[in-house]
Amino acid sequence: MALAIAERSDFAALLKGLTGEQWSSASLCSEWSIRDVAAHTISYDLLNRYGLFRRYLAARFVPDRINQLGVDSVANLRSDEIVELFERHERPTGLTAGFGGRIALVDGLIHQQDVRRALGLPRTIESDRLMIALNFALYAPPIRGAVRVRGLHLISTDLDWSHGRGPEVRGPGEALLMAMTGRREAIVDLQGPGLDVLAARAT
Repeated sequence: MALAIAERSDFAALLKGLTGEQWSSASLCSEWSIRDVAAHTISYDLLNRYGLFRRYLAARFVPDRINQLGVDSVANLRSDEIVELFERHERPTGLTAGFGGRIALVDGLIHQQDVRRALGLPRTIESDRLMIALNFALYAPPIRGAVRVRGLHLISTDLDWSHGRGPEVRGPGEALLMAMTGRREAIVDLQGPGLDVLAARAT
């Protein structure tokens, strides 16, 4: 949870420093602007259990629809008001607090990279956050990273982390994380005989 709080605080600081043009720019998430990504990341913290069930029901339990309803729910807010929500909910609540804060940590870390990579704003991610994210992303139902990397041997070149068996894919832990979550933009930072297989699955 402490790492999730730190990640959310870092994300809020990033968003606060963006220009209006950057807020409207495309993110790595298909069809979502950076504003949409920020809205999605914080939208679940605004729901209690009843509100969460209503959103799932309204979207007929289809993940993409559920997420879009979350974005739409804060569509009328200004950018600074979205940042205020991040600051007000610095400690994750509701669904995002699940698994000891791992949902908020992994979701926040991935989506912050969706913003940073799109804007060309790299950062060095704390190794303890990245290790948890890599392990959780393998088996978290919405991500199912293990399915995307099945039959491959992932090896981080900057962390003591590896996963799987088969043709190797090597590179920074952040790039491995983004690739296993379907971000093709991260493929250029990786190498190895299994890269073509991973690239074909990174959609």
